[in-house]
Amino acid sequence: MIAIIQYNAGNIRSVQNALRRLGCESIVTDVPEEIRGADKVIFPGVGEAGTAMQYLRDRGLDEVICSLRQPVLGICLGLQLMCTHSEEGDTSCLGIFDAAVRRFPPGEKVPHIGWNNFSHIGGRLLSGIPAEADCYYVHSYYAERCNDTSAVCDYILPFSAGLEKDNFFALQFHPEKSAATGEKILQNFLAL
Repeated sequence: MIAIIQYNAGNIRSVQNALRRLGCESIVTDVPEEIRGADKVIFPGVGEAGTAMQYLRDRGLDEVICSLRQPVLGICLGLQLMCTHSEEGDTSCLGIFDAAVRRFPPGEKVPHIGWNNFSHIGGRLLSGIPAEADCYYVHSYYAERCNDTSAVCDYILPFSAGLEKDNFFALQFHPEKSAATGEKILQNFLAL
């Protein structure tokens, strides 16, 4: 069973629908025991970092997420919350990845919305994905590149489109909205 973490962030149903199309059942939950007992965990989201982290802390989910040993996939806001700190609301995050989350510079077209590619530089999650594959992005903040970066996108500046460390994986783009490329990435995650 796949657990999708519920923390009052958007886009959770899109992820659940994408999994259903792949023949995979899932539950949407904020119950620690259900999350710990899942085969795999997805931490998606569209929202604001400070509010989302407060929801996680209020329910002890910050500690639960960091303690997981099964494969965990963060998507969009999920990726950002898995980093150390976000400039959005000056928010301390989970610290799984040693990267800061910054706002794109002013004066540019922000948020970054639409199709863009990334360069795959390593890791298991993006195995078999063609070079310069296009995926769908919607974000105003980005994770800096770090030792855990598995893919880089260049929009205004290069940033981490993918992160990977041990059993933790994260994507800034939305695989559930990224057509065949996103479907292949989700299949890779399900096969871990």
